Order: sequence, then structure tokens, then C-alpha cells
Amino acid sequence: MKSFLQKLMFWKSRVPRVALVRLTGIIAAGSSPLKRSLNLDSIDPVLKKAFGMRRIKAVILVINSPGGSPVQSALIGARIRQLAKKHDVPVLAFCEDVAASGGYWLATAADEIFANNASIIGSIGVISAGFGFPQALEKLGVERRVYTSGRSKSMLDPFRPEKEEDVQYLQRLQSDIHQTFIDQVKSRRGGRLDASEDELYSGQFWTGVKARELGLVDGLGTMHDMLADRFGDELEIVAVQPKRQFFSFSGPAGEAVGRAGADHLVAHLEERNYWQRYGL
Repeated sequence: MKSFLQKLMFWKSRVPRVALVRLTGIIAAGSSPLKRSLNLDSIDPVLKKAFGMRRIKAVILVINSPGGSPVQSALIGARIRQLAKKHDVPVLAFCEDVAASGGYWLATAADEIFANNASIIGSIGVISAGFGFPQALEKLGVERRVYTSGRSKSMLDPFRPEKEEDVQYLQRLQSDIHQTFIDQVKSRRGGRLDASEDELYSGQFWTGVKARELGLVDGLGTMHDMLADRFGDELEIVAVQPKRQFFSFSGPAGEAVGRAGADHLVAHLEERNYWQRYGL
């Protein structure tokens, strides 16, 4: 019996094994049970556990994100590369519905990127959106008083007329961030890119089929089929997930419930806005 069990354990140790990490949702600093954002603080423990697993052949990133914070995108991407180098483990990314904007930034942290034919890929650009209400207070008979130290402290105030110099300053900031994004794509995709910079970095997004033609992804297909082709049918896929967070009230129950409901609505509307950019 002992000999049989030893043989069984020996056979099991030879089964190829990969660690799977899901990168899902909008990318933003800070999160709560009502607003589950993807950021370095929330995903770092998961990444460390995945890369630290024994005898893994690769770490698999399953990405479904419409983007968000460029800073958090860069931090997560850099952390993935740091851990991949430390543990000498290849990284494969599989894009689901969307890997756009910051979501595509995360994908570039992988050594190879795969997508579904209908996946939405790209949107390599920077966006800033808002509203202006310069006449609203006047019509309501309300006087707004703002006191600042520093002439640019109230730049782009939505209740004041837009200034051209403020818009130009914002565009310079966006241009700097955009260039950082471009540099990331170039450094990770290199000679695999097959289109002009005007097309690739216009902020446009494409289906997986077109993204492959452009060199933004390496292949098309389902994750399980492609992993089976590479590692065999006996592959062991170990999903690494974050710890569950439990909601707790602080303060009077009624106040907490009301605040939670309002926060949940705002978070939902914000998230829907991100997804709807890509028709989802």
C-alpha cells in the first residue's frame, strides 16, 4: 500500500500546474465591500500567493477591465513584472469581454496576450470628462464664494467659465500620461506591433481579431483550449482569489444604511459609465 501511494504522489507531482488570477472591474485607488475596485493594495496579496506557488509552469491573468486609474494600472503592471522576474515564471494574459485602456495596460504585463475573437482590446489613450454649470447658480439666485491661495487652485471649477489656459494645462497633463502608456506598450510589445503609431495610440479600440492583426495580442481562442495545447490535458489550474470582505456598519444603523445605499448607487453609476464606453 505504501509503495502504491508513493507512486501515486510521484505521478501527481508531474502534472503541470498553473496559477490563475482574475483582474476584473474598474481600476481605482481604494475599495470597499460596496465598491470593489482593482488596485495594487487589493491585488498584491493575490499576486504574491500566485507567483509563490510551488512547481507552477506559469501565472495566468484573466482580464476583464474597462480601465481606470493610470497610476494603479502602472503599479499593478510593474508588480507583476517584478514577481515574474523574481520567481522566473512566465505570465500569460487572457482577455475576456474587455481589456481596454488600463485593462490593456495590465495585459501588457504578460509575456503573451490572448483574446476572444469578440473581445474589446486597446483604447490606448487618456480621458478626462466632467460637466460645466457656469450659469446654473446665477439662475438659482445663489452666490458662490471661493477663496484660494494660488491662482490655479480652482482650475477647471465647474461653476466658473472655462479658461483656455486651464484646458491647455489639462491637455499637457494628459499628454504626459498618454506618453507613459505608449512607452509601456512599446517596451512590452516591441516588434510584435504591426501598425502605425497614429493608429495604435489614437485611443481607438478593436475586436480581438483586429487586435491580433495590429500586434496587440498574440493569439485568439479560449483559455482552456490554449492551455491544454501548451501544457497538456492533465493541467491543474489553481485559482487564487482575494479574501472575502464583510460589510460592517459604523454609527447609527439608519445612517449607515442610507450612506451605504447612496455610496452603492454612485459606485454603480461610475462603473456603468466605464463599461458603456465599449458598448457593454
